[in-house]
Formats: sequence, structure tokens, C-alpha cells
Amino acid sequence: MTGCVWMGVQMYWGGLAVRLVLNAIIGPRFVFMANTLPASANIETANLICFFIFVIALIPLIMVPPERLQLPFHVAFAMITSTLVGMLLWSLIAARGAGDLLATSTTQEGSELSWNMLYGMQSLIGGWLGGVLGQSDWTRYSRHQNGALLGQSFAAPLTICLTAFFGLLITSAASALYGQIFWNPFLLLLFIQSNSASDPATRAGTFFAGLGLLASQMSLCIVLNSVSAGMDLTTLAPQYINIRRGAFIILVIGVAIVPWNLVNTASTFLTVIQGWSVFLAPMIGVLLADYFAVRHRTLHLADLYIGSPTSVYWYSAGFNFRAVVAWAMGLWPLLPGFVRTVRGEEEYSGWDNLVRLNVFIGLTVAFVVHFALHTVLPARGSKGDSPFVNTDRGLFEDEQRNEGRVSAKVA
Repeated sequence: MTGCVWMGVQMYWGGLAVRLVLNAIIGPRFVFMANTLPASANIETANLICFFIFVIALIPLIMVPPERLQLPFHVAFAMITSTLVGMLLWSLIAARGAGDLLATSTTQEGSELSWNMLYGMQSLIGGWLGGVLGQSDWTRYSRHQNGALLGQSFAAPLTICLTAFFGLLITSAASALYGQIFWNPFLLLLFIQSNSASDPATRAGTFFAGLGLLASQMSLCIVLNSVSAGMDLTTLAPQYINIRRGAFIILVIGVAIVPWNLVNTASTFLTVIQGWSVFLAPMIGVLLADYFAVRHRTLHLADLYIGSPTSVYWYSAGFNFRAVVAWAMGLWPLLPGFVRTVRGEEEYSGWDNLVRLNVFIGLTVAFVVHFALHTVLPARGSKGDSPFVNTDRGLFEDEQRNEGRVSAKVA
């Protein structure tokens, strides 16, 4: 579900990047194109056209096997970095400093300020939980076991923090230039084009910035959505759905959800982002408890590929009820506050504070409950490990159980 929604949202932003490029190439005729859609559509005619141009341009990339995308991703990284640094230098030089926004004092204090700071943190963390859950879809291509460690522990936190800090500087400097606050780089560049549509320097600068943002959105659509969610869909019907077909299904759903309705206001978008962490944080708690506390980082590898009751991971009819219960227990304390947030209820309630701590509460509760249930009601094969063996007949065989059990062969 997260892959479908994020696919739609990032394709919408990709459409805005396409509009930046076309605005720079065509000029005022496209910048000021008449909007023929009603206000209820929540999107302009030009943006809708550019959205579908982006979708069409994305299709060939979906056809490329994931293991062949390393070079395109390197090129995209260089383009994105150049765009970010270029926008930062331009804004600081043009405004002769970072502006006054960073020095503005808060209008809140005490508990109100503290809870809103936590809300902001949760919104940011919630936006990355989908990537946390899906990172194994890409780390599987690593050449050795710790190949992803440097990126996960150093590169990802550093780039996330730098991107946020650069965004603050650019927003503050731009507010000094234009008297408006733009937290979205797409909207900032579109505003600049609308004010200087005929200026050659503006058209050139926004063209290259648009290319960088276009590369960013295409990369995100592939990395976080089409491939990851496509892999997930293959588990539902592997005889009919492969990664490529799953990616196309995600693309179609991403268009069908009408993503511009999710991003038409900042409050709606923040509510959507927070919603993911409410549901995903307990999942992460279950995964952490299962791998580190229950199994002590050991697995029966052959059983991972056996889709029958002979596998120790079959549990009860293919479901581990302990994980389901743990996820539900981590979720339910957060639902009342989440519903209140979606409804926009302003009257204070203690449930609101719980949802502002949703990552910590959901993860912790699910972790403890999952470990406790496995301690009281241990599952078969939850301890020990064994290697993966592919026999000459193409059968999965495992005869080296630490628990002394010999698994059945799958014919």
C-alpha cells in the first residue's frame, strides 16, 4: 500500500519537474498556459499534461532489470547533488545571506512546543519507514553480507540531514528574496519562472534544476516504489507476477489514486505521512524482535523457500499469529489519535499525544509483545540455524538442523 501511494505522489512531483523543464524550453506560452480544469480537480491543465509525460518516460526505466541500474543511479546522484548545491549557492548569493527565517523565534513554549517538535520528528521518521522496511529489496544485491552497512549507518543519515539543512537555508534565503515561504523546491522554481519567464538566465537555471529534480523523482520511483513493491507483489502470485509486472501494477495504481489530491495542502500531506508510521512502526518492532530477540540472528535458510507445512516458517496455515497479535497491540493505542488527526479535531485529548509518539510506542509495544508470545508459546524451529542446499535434482534439502530435525524434501 505504501509503495502504491508513494509511487503516485512522487510521479506527481516528477510531473512538476517535467513542467519546469518544458517551461524553460517553451517559455511564457507554456508557463502561462490557460487552465481548463475546474478548481475541484485540484490540478492545473499543464501539470496534468506533465504528469502523464513523466509516467510515459518512466515506463522504459521499469523495464530495466534492477541489477543494471547502478550506473544510471550514479548519474542521477551527480545530477541531484549538483542541483541541490546549485540552488543553495544561488539563494545565498542572491539574498546575500540565509535570510531571517532561521533566526525567527518560536511562538510556542512549554509542553505545546515540545509536543509539536515530536510531531515534526514523527512526520519525518514516518516518511522513511517505508524505505526501512524495503531496504532488503536492494541490499540483497550486495556482494557481501556487510556491503550495505556503510550506506545505512553513515551515508543515509548524513544525506538526509544535509538535505533537510540545505532546504532550510534555501527556504529562508528565498523568503528574503520574494517575501513568501516555499518549503517545496518545485513550487519555488515554478514561482521564479512565473516571475521571470522571458529571462534567459532564469530559463537556463531552472532548466538544469528541473533536470536534476526529474532525475531525483525517477530514481525514487524505481528505488522505493516500483522495484520494492513489485517484489512484494510477486509473493502473492509468483506464477503470474514477476518484479516487472508487479512494478507496472504499482504504476497503474499510483495513477489511479489521483495523487495530486494528497499533496494539494501541506496539512493533508503531513497527515498521510504520519499515517504510514502508525501502521509501519509496529511492523518494524515485530521484525526487530523476531530477528534479534527470538532467533538471535539465525535462520533456517532452506525453509525460507519451502511453501508448505514442512517449513518451520509455515506456522499455522502460513500465518504466525504471534506476529499478527503483536502488530495489532502496537497499533491500537495509536488509532484513536490518528483518527482525530485525520478528522482535524482541535479539542485536546490524551490520544493526540500518543500518536505524536507513534514510532516509539508502536515499535516498542510490538517488540515486547512479539518476544513475550514467542517466549510463552515458542514456534517450531525458532532456534538454531541451517544452510541452504540445492540438490542436483533441484530440490531444497536441509539435513543440518541444530535442533536435530531433518526437513522433508520438496518434490
